[in-house]
Parts: sequence; structure tokens; C-alpha cells
Amino acid sequence: MKANSLSFRLIAGAVLWVGAALVIAGFMLASLFRDHVERGFERQILLHLDRLAAFSQVGPSGSVEVKKLLTDPRFEQPYSGWYWQVAGPAGPVLRSRSLWDQVLEVDDSVALSAVPQRYTFQGPMGQLVWGVRRNVTLPGSGQVFQISVAADVTELKAAMKRFNSTLAWSLLVLGTGIVVAVIIQVRYGLAPLRRLQAELAAVRAGTEARLTGRFPDEVMPLVGELNALLDHSAAVVDRARSHVGNLAHGLKTPLTVIANAAGAEKGPLADVVRRQAATMNDLVGHHLARARTVAAGGVLGARTEVMPVLDELRRTLIRVHVDRGLDMIIRGSVDLVFRGERQDLQEMLGNLLDNACKWAASTVRVTLAGNGGTLTVVVEDDGPGLPAEARARVFDRGQRADEATPGDGLGLAIVRDVVELYGGSVALEDSTLGGLAARLVLPAG
Repeated sequence: MKANSLSFRLIAGAVLWVGAALVIAGFMLASLFRDHVERGFERQILLHLDRLAAFSQVGPSGSVEVKKLLTDPRFEQPYSGWYWQVAGPAGPVLRSRSLWDQVLEVDDSVALSAVPQRYTFQGPMGQLVWGVRRNVTLPGSGQVFQISVAADVTELKAAMKRFNSTLAWSLLVLGTGIVVAVIIQVRYGLAPLRRLQAELAAVRAGTEARLTGRFPDEVMPLVGELNALLDHSAAVVDRARSHVGNLAHGLKTPLTVIANAAGAEKGPLADVVRRQAATMNDLVGHHLARARTVAAGGVLGARTEVMPVLDELRRTLIRVHVDRGLDMIIRGSVDLVFRGERQDLQEMLGNLLDNACKWAASTVRVTLAGNGGTLTVVVEDDGPGLPAEARARVFDRGQRADEATPGDGLGLAIVRDVVELYGGSVALEDSTLGGLAARLVLPAG
């Protein structure tokens, strides 16, 4: 998943918001639970304090006594963590069995009040103890006694720790479930865009002419606009081809008349006119072919099978060079497809094969290979070859390797121009047959 994709943005945004919401919810729930537990703990201690104050009195002998002890068995177990104490002016006078030989601290600053004082201190076993105390006047005595009830908060903290651990795992599982649901939703929601991409690829590869799938209502307007664009592009190319054909016909005819008129005459002037007319005719053909290729290069869906074009060219060139007895071998993949116009492939392969046939001693070999989105055509001959320093120069317009060989020097220039328009490449190199090899790399359908 790429960082700049819609899927990443939607999922990352959902993860951030869900994570933030769950963290905030976790803190709020933990805080609410802590307040609830602490209030319950405090109410329990206050309940014991009120019962102890109600049951405490001064007997006839002047000693403090508790008419009814607290029923919680933890007050009877030594160092259980739950303690109570009644203290007079001289110090503690009664205490729970759980205190054993320890005492709770007495604060002389506690005033007579209905509101108990809350405090924390270190208990008999070194644990943190949370307690409440209150000064009261017991029945039968005018003295002030301080009644205290305290409890170890270890149990309270353990309960909160268990809750927080359970809460954390629950929120983590919930968050994971939500993120998985978001991923599934995003993948499902963006599936039509992936199908649209696949159909566009099919149009570009030439297997489909238009987008034909059924898409959601939000995507259908885009599909309609793309189909309209494809139709418009095809119409523009058709008009361009018509104009190119008309221009070719309009220029070729006068040039043919001039060439015929010059051919009927004798002398230097007639020779010059005849040669220039032939050059003009070749240049017109070259630039019209290039204009046609530029128009066709922007059309989606253009595709041409390579093998039928090669078979047609082989039959034609074998007939042209029948007196030389050339052998043309084609090997390699037979199902390759060129992503472009048939006439452009004929133009490129025709020029390369024609050059190879002109220079070959007996054999011309064509090798086809495909690699992902490209196809490679290697045309080799067993002729004299070409020096490395001259190979780049023969691609220039009008340049010829041998003036004695028929030709106008435009073939390789046309090949290079058409190849560049398709984003391919052409290069000359040594052939294993002993002559020259032309390596043509083109986009594959």
C-alpha cells in the first residue's frame, strides 16, 4: 500500500481517530472506575466508623466499652489491613484485635465535627493505609474521644490494576477489530476504482475498445466521460488520417507530373529536376508518415500482432531479391503484440529488413523476444557489417553507408523517428552471423 494512495489515507486517518478515541475513552473509563471504587471504599470505612461511634460508650466504672463489636472478621485477624481504634486524651483505650500491639496515630487537631477527617499513613506492616477519624463525645462522659477506622489500600489498588489491565486489552481488541473493519470497508469501497483501472489497462492494451463494466453511481459519470474521451480521440485520429491522405494525394500527383516531364527530357537540367523531385517525394512520404504516427501514437488500444507483419514482409522481400536466393529465418516468440499501429510497424520492420537484404550475402535472421511491457526485434545479416564509428551517422537523414548501393538514405532515419515517437529505441551492433544487427525495442501490447 503506497503512502500516497487513497487506501492509505483513509485507513491511516481512521486508525488515528480510532486510536485517539479509544485512548481518551480508556482514560475516562479508568478514571470513572477509580472514583467509583474509591467512593465505595470510603463509604465502607465510614459505615464502620458510624457503627463504632454508635456502639461506643463510657461504662459505670468510667472505662470505654463497645456494646457490639464490628462483625467484619478482618478486624479480628492480626494485621489483616482493617483496623479500628478508640483513643482518649491519654491515648488509645480500645482497639481492634487486628492491630495486635500497634496503634493508630492520634491527631489532636481534629475538631468536634460531623465531617470525618480523611488521612493516609504507613500501617503496621509497612503498607499504605487509608483511614477516617472523628472526635466524638461518648454517652456517660464529658470527655472527647477520637474514633478511627482504617484499611489497607492494597486491595483497592489491585482491583484498579485488574480493571485497567482488562480495559486495556479490551480496548486493544476493539481497536484492532475496528481497524480490520475499516480496512475491509476501504478495500470494498475502492474496489470499483481498481476495476476501472483494469478496464483502462485493457483499453490501452487493445483488448477492449471502451469501458463496458457496471460501476457504482458515483463512478459512472467518470466512466461516461472517459468513454466520450476515447470516442473523441478516435474521431480526431480518423480526421487526421483523412487529412494526411488528402495531403499526400495532393502533393504526390504534382511531383509525379514533374518527375515524368523531367524524365521525357534530356540534359543536365532534366537530371537535376528528376533527382530533386524524387528527393521531394521521399521527404513528403517521410514527414507524412511521421505526422500519421504522431496522431496514432496518442490513441489508446492500438495493437498489432508482429508475426503476420513479418510473414508479409518476408514474402515480399524474398520475391524482390529472388535472383539472389536469400534465406530469411524468423525465430522466437510468435505471439508477440506491438502496442501501436500496423502501418508504423510495417514502416520500421520494412526498412530494417530491406537494408539487411541489400547487404546480406545469403542469410537474414529475425529474432523475436518479449520481456514484460516491451518486445525486442533483432534483424541480422551475414554481410560485410558496418564500422562502429559509422553506425550513429547512418541514422541521420540522407546519410548512406555506400553510395553505390541503391537508396536515398532515409530508411533508418524514418525508423529512428517512428521508434522515438513510441518511446522505444533502435541500435546497430555486431551480428553473430558476421554482419550487422539492428536491435529494435518497442512497447508490447
